[in-house]
Amino acid sequence: MTGIHRGLRHNVQRGGCAAAVVLLAATAGAGPVHADTQPTPAPSGAVLRLPVVPDRLDAASGCTKGSHTVMKAVPWAQQQLGLGRLAQFTEGSGVTVGVVDTGVSASASALHGRVAGPHDALQDCVGHGTFVAGIVAAAPRAGSGFSGVAPAAKVFAARGTDAAGTARADLVAQGIRAAVNGGAEVVEVSAALTRTTPALTSAVHYAQQHDVLVVAPAVPDTQDTSADGTAPPERFWPAAESGVLAVVDVDIDGHRPDTALVPARVDLAAPGQGVTGVGPSGAGHYLASGASVAAGFVAGAAALVRAYQPELTAQQVAARLKATSYPADVPRLDVSGALTRVSATEQPVRGLQEPAIRLRPVADHSAAQGRALTLAGCGLLVALVLGAAGWLTRNSRRGGAE
Repeated sequence: MTGIHRGLRHNVQRGGCAAAVVLLAATAGAGPVHADTQPTPAPSGAVLRLPVVPDRLDAASGCTKGSHTVMKAVPWAQQQLGLGRLAQFTEGSGVTVGVVDTGVSASASALHGRVAGPHDALQDCVGHGTFVAGIVAAAPRAGSGFSGVAPAAKVFAARGTDAAGTARADLVAQGIRAAVNGGAEVVEVSAALTRTTPALTSAVHYAQQHDVLVVAPAVPDTQDTSADGTAPPERFWPAAESGVLAVVDVDIDGHRPDTALVPARVDLAAPGQGVTGVGPSGAGHYLASGASVAAGFVAGAAALVRAYQPELTAQQVAARLKATSYPADVPRLDVSGALTRVSATEQPVRGLQEPAIRLRPVADHSAAQGRALTLAGCGLLVALVLGAAGWLTRNSRRGGAE
């Protein structure tokens, strides 16, 4: 059905005969109306050759070089998650997300003025922390199709690695505590450690005691599997801690690599293969893959929910993200659903009043007859207008011929 026909039917059903006739007269000579079509998502690196941001540096390599190649199209991950439609609800203003990684460059233009943290964490030689922070909160820029999930959120940078990007449990624990003390309501940890420590467990509990949601990759970005890809399920920390939202990465088709590690526990899947993002320097974009990238998308979604429904606790936000996800082997993140839908399995929030439901009065038989007569009258009037328009057109042509 064309837009014209929909508008005509809408006006007639509301009893607006005159409005329907005006709509018809105004569009009588118009061509068909076509709905806008969404572009088909494509892998971020399908056309452009973007540099890959590393998760750690080699001993002989210097800092990650700046990129000057700009991704002008909307990347596939942003398209699949429907991020362009979320600004009508919230952009994450008022919420701070801690990023415990290699640091976050305070000079990254897409994060300008919204990054805080210790001095050493505001520099990012590796670039991975800045990339993840951009997934969470990068602002849109003219000429670029990329933006973060919560482009108005603030970022608290915390270093969970050494200068080369190697994560350590003591540094991750310190980073979590620093982010909580810095006012973060959501903390993304990019590390997936093979062992935990009492200090790391304590830091996670410290975040939970302060109503802070911790999001972490369920598996490492650099995945060493057995030759046939049959490694048994493994635990990685802090994702294996109770109450932490554990995330894995999927590609554009919703699949994980055939030889990917299988985590002992996982809560959500999000885009994480061939994802576009910003880097520590330059105006261009980079590519990165891994569960830490996927954790950035989930942390950004959590920031949106916390901004849109600040009455929810951290664990209620986690439950909402899981309850509204797309059903799959590993439930996939649905950001729009987390903001707009309520699952039957979700617990109601205490203290909230149920919205009033307004019911239309049941129409009696005479009212129904009146609407039927109105519709019939409108139809007759529309037919008369069309007939008159045709008669005038024929007469004008005939007069012109004489």
